[in-house]
Order: sequence, then structure tokens, then C-alpha cells
Amino acid sequence: FGDDYSAEEVAEKLSALGEVQHVNLNRTIRRAYNAGKKAMPLTREALAAMQRATRAAGDTGYPFNDELLPMQWHLINRGNLFGEKSIVDADVQCEEAWKSSTGDKSIIVAVLDEGVMVEHPDLKNNMWVNEGEVYRSKQDNDGNGYKGDVYGYNFVFDTGVISWDDVSDTGHGTHVAGVIAAQNNNGIGISSIAGGNADIPGVKIMSCQIFSGNDATSGAITTSAEAIKYAADNGAAIIQCSFGSKAGAYTSDSAYERGSGVQYNAIKYFIESQNCDAVGGGVVIFAAGNDATAMSGYPGAYHDYISVTSFSPDYLPAYYTNYGPGCNISAPGGDYKISADAAKTYAEVLSTVPSELSEYNGADYGFMQGTSMACPHVSGVAALGLSYALEKGKKFTLDEFKTMILTSVNDMETYLDGSKTGLVLADYRKKMGTGSIDAYQLLMQVEGTPCLRAKVGTKQLVALTKYFGGSASNLTYLRVEMTRENMDKLGITEAPSISYGKLMIHCTKPGVAKISVTAIAGGGSVGGGSSMGGQEITKEFAVIARATENANGGWL
Repeated sequence: FGDDYSAEEVAEKLSALGEVQHVNLNRTIRRAYNAGKKAMPLTREALAAMQRATRAAGDTGYPFNDELLPMQWHLINRGNLFGEKSIVDADVQCEEAWKSSTGDKSIIVAVLDEGVMVEHPDLKNNMWVNEGEVYRSKQDNDGNGYKGDVYGYNFVFDTGVISWDDVSDTGHGTHVAGVIAAQNNNGIGISSIAGGNADIPGVKIMSCQIFSGNDATSGAITTSAEAIKYAADNGAAIIQCSFGSKAGAYTSDSAYERGSGVQYNAIKYFIESQNCDAVGGGVVIFAAGNDATAMSGYPGAYHDYISVTSFSPDYLPAYYTNYGPGCNISAPGGDYKISADAAKTYAEVLSTVPSELSEYNGADYGFMQGTSMACPHVSGVAALGLSYALEKGKKFTLDEFKTMILTSVNDMETYLDGSKTGLVLADYRKKMGTGSIDAYQLLMQVEGTPCLRAKVGTKQLVALTKYFGGSASNLTYLRVEMTRENMDKLGITEAPSISYGKLMIHCTKPGVAKISVTAIAGGGSVGGGSSMGGQEITKEFAVIARATENANGGWL
């Protein structure tokens, strides 16, 4: 409209017309990463250095044969890559979770980002494919309103041809997709959270391209709204959104609804869509933002969406992460500042990149950091949870499933003391969300197996009241059963027992394991035959042993 009137003034004048029902501003959204900043490609030198660190630590026995898995601290952190700044279990706890599920091909995650390299060797088998369409076709073969949308759609240029090789592209969409669903156990590259197992396919990636290089049409509110509606109409159960407004641009939900109404309504439409039999609606996951500000950026801050903050291999907040109001949960996002200069990129997230970008010199993998990298970790864990729910025949309301995600966490608060690279860690207390996402705990919640939390290195009594009722301390307990294999997982040398109506357990190393407790309901002996007595009841638990544990059991 030129310089005479602002967009807001024009909207106000149009709103006064009787013919106009409502006016929305087509604002520009920001990527939750630096446009134009490329990933750091994985060089041969970097690979050799990380392999030496792994060998020096005697680190073996990974669950998949993907060459780069030992370097993916964000999936399995054994504390061996960054010296004292690498904390065991500062990851998303995939290793045990993969024993229950590696993903289900019916779960579709829509990646709203730069285009995903659909031909990447570690992604091509886990791309969503619209069987009714022909790639690069100029006809709408399946009648869904979009031409040639085989792997998703390029909403920037209104074409079914996904792009990832613009001179100003960063490879970010490809990097995000790799965290969620790179093919697991295929002998090459990286592992992912929900990428299947060898010939067993994982969850599917739908590329909804809303950014392309520095094109002026990238990132418009209307572009994202159309992409969100497309995801809902074409089967996506989760939208992965590493974008948003700068922290402070909106400071309330109502302000966001007014200022970004078309996007808000598109997300509402997605939430109300039923694309997975395991959950009653669409799951919406956003990055909290990289402004190092004490609030989440919107849309992530909106109360119906999950907003993800970022931590590093040291289990501390990343220097760039937003925190505070609107932030719901934390996940690995990386932080190059915690590493020595010679290896600074190692502390970022390692994932897939488009080798066709000239800066990558043919490399298929590289490092990035940001809440935009933390976000797909939560999307991947959510996809894994839905996959397992389908396998178990479980169905949850959307609120139930989101609650399960946000309570499947480990304590971070104990670490928030002192300082880190100029950060006053006390400023982050109770502001990073409920804790760090834990894939295994989510799967146990889906399964219906309760989790008992224990602190490593302390012989302790764990209350059973929550699981055996208010009179748990008065019950007669018959036995506690834990296999030697499960005891070894937690470094338990003395068999767990019942003392004063509580479980006595001593874990010497972090991990997870199964245990069962059998009691008598109604009397001091079991009834049957010529005797009168109670009924034998058995409950199975997952014991979660961590180096630290909140006194209140993880609730912040």
C-alpha cells in the first residue's frame, strides 16, 4: 500500500466496510533457524575424530548398524564424546524404546520447512507417497486440488516439485526429516527416532515446503496456513513446525488469534482432523524459538500447541533457547559452544543434509543446532508413541496423548545451578518445560505400564501407594521378581525387596528395566481349597533409574 498507510491502518479501514466480514494480515513468519546459514557438513576428519573418541571410551553394542549412530548423542548419549561436558542419558532415551517400537508406516509427519530432499539415500524409503499422483505431473491426477503432489507440495512456488537446492537453501527441511525418520539399520548414515528397522518401514515424512531460499513468498502466513490444511486433508497425524514469530511479538493467546487468524484457524482445522486411529486429533509441535528470551515465540506459545526448548549434551539449556511462559518440554538441540574449537560442531545435532548443495561438497550428513532441531525430536517421539499405540490397539483423546508426552520426562532442574558460558542457570529453573522428553517413558504410558523412578547410587524406599492403593503399606507382599538381565541393566547387585510396605531398591547405574511386585488383596494369605483368604495380584513396573531425580517425582 506504499508508505502512506501501514497494513494495520488499511485493515482498520477495510473492516469498516459493510461488505467486509473479517480482515487478517498476511504477516511474515520466521524460521526458527538462520536463513542462509548452512549445516556444517560431516567431513572425513570429523568422522575420524569422533570414531577415535568412541573407541577410546570402549563404546560398543549399539542397537542399529548405522555408521553414524555412535555420534548421535541426542539419541543415545553415553557420555563419551565431549569429556566432562557430556552427561550420560542427556538424550531422548531411544535405545530401550526401540525394543518396543521403531515406527509405523501409517503414521505421517508433515514437515513444514524448506523442502525435504526426497531422493536422499537415508530418507527416500520413508517419504510419504501419494499413490494417486504422478511426480512432476501438470495434471491433478487424484483430484485433491494439487498437481503432481507425490511427496507433498511446494507451497512457495505452487508446484508438486519439492526443491532443496536453491543457492540460499540451508538443507534444514532435510535435516529435520532425518531426525524423525531416516531409515534405521540399513548400514549407512544415521539412525532416527521413528525410522523403522531395516526392511521394516518407519513413519512417513510429508514435505510441506513453506520456505525456499530467500524468496519473497517464503514464510507468509497464508503459505503456512495452506500447508497446514493440506497436511490435515492428506493424512498427517503430526505437524512439525520449526518456525514462528520472534519472542515478544505476541504476548497473549488472544493477540496471536487476532494477529495471525488465518494460521490459527488452519491449525484449529488440523487439530480437529482425525488421521490416526490412536489419537482423537492432530498433534501440533513447534520450536520455542532461538531468541534467548524468557518466553516462547508464537505460535508455539499458544496453549493448545507443544512448544519445545533446547538442551545440550551437558544436559543444560542451550545458549540460544527461549524459556519461560509458553514453553512446554525440552529436547536435544545442540550447542557448539560447549565443545573445544577443534570439535565445536560435534555438540550439534547430526542428521541428513542435501549433498547437492555446493557447500556440502557431496556430504549427505551434517550438523545443525537450534530449538528447530529440538522440535523434531519431540515430533519423532510423538510419532513413535502413536506407532506403539496402534500396535497395542490403544486410542487416546488428543488431550490424553499430549499429557502423556508432557509427563514422559526426566528431571533437568538438579543441573540448573551455577553458570554456563555466561548463562545464569538459576534463571532457567522451572522454565524449560516439564523436563527432557523420554521416548521409553511415553511408550510405557501407552502400554499402561507404570514407571517407578529411582536415583542412581542411593539405596531407597519407593512408595507403592499410587499403584496398590492407599493401604499399600498394610498389604502382605508375596514376592518381587526381577530377572538377572534387568538387574544388570541398572547395576543392581542386591535383589529388590519389600520393606515397610515399600519397594527397597539400589541402582548403581542409569537405565530402565522391568520389575513385578505381587501382593495379596484381602488378608494375609491367598485363599483357595479349604482355606479362606485373599486374591493374588501382580503389577509390572518400569524402573527409571537416573543420576538425579526430583523429590516430587518429576512434576515441576
